[in-house]
Order: sequence, then structure tokens, then C-alpha cells
Amino acid sequence: QVHLVESGGGLVQVGGSLRLSCAASGRTVNYYAMGWFRQAPRKEREFVASISWNGGNTNYADSVKGRFTISRDNAESTVSLQMNSLKPEDTAVYFCVARNGPPHYEAYQYDYWGQGTQVTVSS
Repeated sequence: QVHLVESGGGLVQVGGSLRLSCAASGRTVNYYAMGWFRQAPRKEREFVASISWNGGNTNYADSVKGRFTISRDNAESTVSLQMNSLKPEDTAVYFCVARNGPPHYEAYQYDYWGQGTQVTVSS
């Protein structure tokens, strides 16, 4: 079993930056793909970014490409999401995910989910 805990969410102004972190515990995730999804009020959960077990393969939603960067530290069992140039439409609950397999953009492919952290971008 894998337990994921997100941190780093909060309130930020348009154009600002936030860094989300996700700490994994339980079974080692060093060989798991990990990623981030988000869900805004009254909207479906959507893919944000994913990263392969060794960090060599990263993927981003078109809406965040060039602004967000996903990274991981297997020694610390953490994955991070650096978010720059934030927009009001980035406001959502952000979820950390993990799967025992290659990265994927579909939510149902991920076996483990954190509880989520709120990101609010104010204009």
C-alpha cells in the first residue's frame, strides 16, 4: 500500500508561483510513475502532469505546458510540482497520484491518490 500526502497549496495572486510537494510512504514508489491531477468546482478531474520512475519522461497538459514543472526525488520519495505564472483557471484541488507502471494521462490508471491540496489564484 502507498500513502501520499500533498502540501504546499494556498492562496496566490495572478502571475505568482507555488510549489506543491507530495510525500510517499508505505511501499517504495521509486519504480512507480507519479503525477498530478486537479479538480475545480463543478468540473471533472483533469490531468496536469506525470513523470516516469526515473524522471526521464515527463508529460504535461497543454494548459500548463511551459508554466508548470514536475520533478521527483526518489531518495526522499517525493514528487513536486513547480507552478509559475499562475492564472485564475488554475484554481483547483490538486491531487498527487502514483501507479505501478508507465505514466498515463487517465485518472483511472492510477492506483494511489493523496487527499488533495487547495490552490486558489486570485485576480
